[in-house]
Amino acid sequence: MIVKHYLEVKEEIPQLPGAQATLRWLISKNDGAKNFALRLFEIKHKGEKIPLHNHHFEHEVFVIEGNGKVKNNDTEYDVEVGNAIFILPDEPHSFINNGDTPFRFICVVPIL
Repeated sequence: MIVKHYLEVKEEIPQLPGAQATLRWLISKNDGAKNFALRLFEIKHKGEKIPLHNHHFEHEVFVIEGNGKVKNNDTEYDVEVGNAIFILPDEPHSFINNGDTPFRFICVVPIL
């Protein structure tokens, strides 16, 4: 078993051009996880974003702080603390902080 505080995990910049966010790999293959990675994203300031992009795998998101918008090609959703989001494989999506506090969310993805 591994127990750690999120602040013990290095904050990184996502490898996505135009991303205005930070990322912490809370649980990853480096911890011995074989199936899923648990990540924490933070978009610190109002108007900052993770631009529209897609992946060939699904992922699940849970908002833990702040307010934001999640977009796909067709729809924009306002999201807040407590919202869960399911993103289908190959679905274009983006995240935008539209509040006055950091927008933070947990994201689970498969380990490839």
